[in-house]
Amino acid sequence: MTIKQGDTMPAGTFKTMTAEGVKEITADELFKGKTVAFFSVPGAFTPTCSNQHLPSYVKNYDKVRAQGIDTIACTAVNDVFVMGAWGKDQGVGDKVKMLADGSGDYVTKLGLELDLRDKGLGVRGKRFSMIVKDGVVQKLNIDDGKYELTGAEATCGLN
Repeated sequence: MTIKQGDTMPAGTFKTMTAEGVKEITADELFKGKTVAFFSVPGAFTPTCSNQHLPSYVKNYDKVRAQGIDTIACTAVNDVFVMGAWGKDQGVGDKVKMLADGSGDYVTKLGLELDLRDKGLGVRGKRFSMIVKDGVVQKLNIDDGKYELTGAEATCGLN
């Protein structure tokens, strides 16, 4: 079943690269007591994800934060080393938390997995975005073939 507006985010764990090395972050640590712009991409270093989706959050960081967003977090079904390298390549700095969902466990719990085995990419996460306030989904956008539905502009009401 797919998560929907009003649902509580499931428990789970991500990995993130820090200056001290790999760190685990739980969904509770990410969402509890905060308003989070949380988005997923099918894969790090892929064309739309690298050229449009992630950059929309980086370039609009100040505008997003002005909307009352405490944290911007990006997840993908990639390992923590790939997510760390992609964040460096994209110059996200401290603007976007880069969260590895290495085996796709979290996107599966959300019901937002994407089967790309026919393209040689395995099971990934759909392109989606949401606003999560204190662990509850306030807004959910799922890509129907146009990344613009899940970019910072649409997700955070910047249009």
